[in-house]
Amino acid sequence: MKKITHAVIPVAGFGTRMLPLSKSVPKELLPLGNRPAIHYVVEEAVAAGIKHIVLVGHAQKSAIENYFDINAELDNQLRHKGKDELADSLNWLPEDVTVSMIRQGKALGLGHAVLAARPIIGKHDFAVLLPDVVLDPFTTDMSANNLAFMLDAFATDGYSQILVDKVADKDVHKYGIARLDEKLSDTNDTNDTNEEINTNASFKVAGFVEKPNLADAPSNLAVVGRYVFSNHIFDYLASTKASVGGEIQLTDAIDALIDAYGVQVTIMRGNSYDAGDMRSYMQAFIYFAEQQLANNE
Repeated sequence: MKKITHAVIPVAGFGTRMLPLSKSVPKELLPLGNRPAIHYVVEEAVAAGIKHIVLVGHAQKSAIENYFDINAELDNQLRHKGKDELADSLNWLPEDVTVSMIRQGKALGLGHAVLAARPIIGKHDFAVLLPDVVLDPFTTDMSANNLAFMLDAFATDGYSQILVDKVADKDVHKYGIARLDEKLSDTNDTNDTNEEINTNASFKVAGFVEKPNLADAPSNLAVVGRYVFSNHIFDYLASTKASVGGEIQLTDAIDALIDAYGVQVTIMRGNSYDAGDMRSYMQAFIYFAEQQLANNE
């Protein structure tokens, strides 16, 4: 199967959980240490082999696209002052990587945002990275690039991939939770299930339950915010009707994709941070800053 080189990053959200910080600055550009949060997300995609990144935003998010463009006046000023190294660090994207932006138009949910990228993605299979979720970039284990693993799994098995991570019982109600397939879904013993999934890096999923009570949760595996989709997902998104809050839900299209083609979940390696939640963001900022100071960045 052909290697995936396209990725979609939805950036149209207003970031209400991050107010007042996000009132005039896009939440994706809020800093984690000395770089904006979305810098790490795009860096992750590039490290995994993505060559074309599509940002799905709106008119007030043009600053994000500008961040990944070359500021010719600033570049000239820095080089005129002999600060070539600093200028090079600002223009870090490889020459073979393209960043495009398309507008979502109406704010009709995550599924609608992904569908909005279809005119650029075309018939390519693609990845989706949610910018609120920043995976720890400071690990020394290169195998911990979860997206690269998912892309390889898709290329090998042909199944769309969704990244999941184990969460504490008290947090199950906050997430979309995986309903396991095959023998993993046939046991009611949580300990046995957890022991089994520890030996499986990627396996089939039967569906997802959105923010269940603990008693109704089919597992403790929560969706993290990284997806690898076959192009078929666009057809299901186009036919998905708006549901909760008048929005087109990505999970509804995923359920249809599971029924028709099957989908796998991949257990996340490493740590992730919610850069769209104030408490988690502040903790992440401190961690990223400490790591960068320790590395003299």
